[in-house]
Amino acid sequence: MSFVHNELQLLPGFREKQPYVSRLHAGDGRAHLGVDRVRSLVTGATGFVGSAVARRLLREDHHVRVLARPGSDRRNLQGLDVEVVEGDLSDPVSLARICDGCDALFHVAADYRLWAPRPQELYRTNVEGTRALLDAAQRAGVPRVVYTSSVATLGIPGDGTPGDETTPVSLADMVGHYKRSKFLAEQLVREYAAQGLPVVIVNPSTPIGPRDIKPTPTGRIVRDAMAGRMPAYVDTGLNVVHVDDVADGHWLAFAKGAVGERYVLGGHNLSLRELLFEIADIVGRPPPRWRLPHGAVMPVAYVAEAWARLSGKPPIATVEEVRMSRKRMFFSSAKAERELGYAAGPVRLALEDAVAWFSLHH
Repeated sequence: MSFVHNELQLLPGFREKQPYVSRLHAGDGRAHLGVDRVRSLVTGATGFVGSAVARRLLREDHHVRVLARPGSDRRNLQGLDVEVVEGDLSDPVSLARICDGCDALFHVAADYRLWAPRPQELYRTNVEGTRALLDAAQRAGVPRVVYTSSVATLGIPGDGTPGDETTPVSLADMVGHYKRSKFLAEQLVREYAAQGLPVVIVNPSTPIGPRDIKPTPTGRIVRDAMAGRMPAYVDTGLNVVHVDDVADGHWLAFAKGAVGERYVLGGHNLSLRELLFEIADIVGRPPPRWRLPHGAVMPVAYVAEAWARLSGKPPIATVEEVRMSRKRMFFSSAKAERELGYAAGPVRLALEDAVAWFSLHH
């Protein structure tokens, strides 16, 4: 039986966990840790969202420690006054070392790929890596944890209204290995919260902006649209938010979030057509002219994935992306706005910042 068919074995609750002992005073759900300077650990700080979170914490005068794999691309850390500790989510010894003495943990790291030649890598990082890190946080008694999930784990209403934290959803609704791995990881985190780990969950939508060095799947859309490589589009939609707004949401979740709760950190719901037209207007190119039916795109995705397996290069389109595009992935951040004071800025600014950064770096 394949790893994919065994993925349900990764659901939380199949083994006994050690009791959690926190250094935070019992009953205090606030981020008042009683220290002169908060010592925060950020995973994924070499990446897109993680580097924005690290910058946000530095503005709050946190001492920021970051986990970085040996040999990782650290361009996003250049010029930042952070403590870099080498380690890996698969190495429990390194995780115990980096969690020791921390007042807060921001677990942002994730394997965000909508296509992977070895899907088990997504589960290993997103599920088992999260388990290992939270175990280390438990043993170290870290008083406050913010876990970065995704709107990919949320349900999408059938009537076209935006989804939120309460929209019903199950593992069977998850399309593709990335979504399934993040869903399983969030279920795991919620179990830790139920057992006493003081963790708050945030669900960013689709961040765009500077320092998208890989880039992310959405960053590739921005980059390709800038270059005129997207003459057509499918009828889909997504919620777009500036990466710096997502970082603000992480800070607010740390400062005000309720333990065990999750908060959508989104921005503006746009159709893909609207998104591409905005980018075309910013760069001064003609907008895309044709809308393609999903059925016409799916064969292209199958061919692209087959070629990717032969060439080792990522496909230009994936079957998972086409399947996901059949629904408009619109979401509401009303809960975060109401309970955290979260607010997203103009989508035009997010797109302009993304275009400016890609113009200089790609």
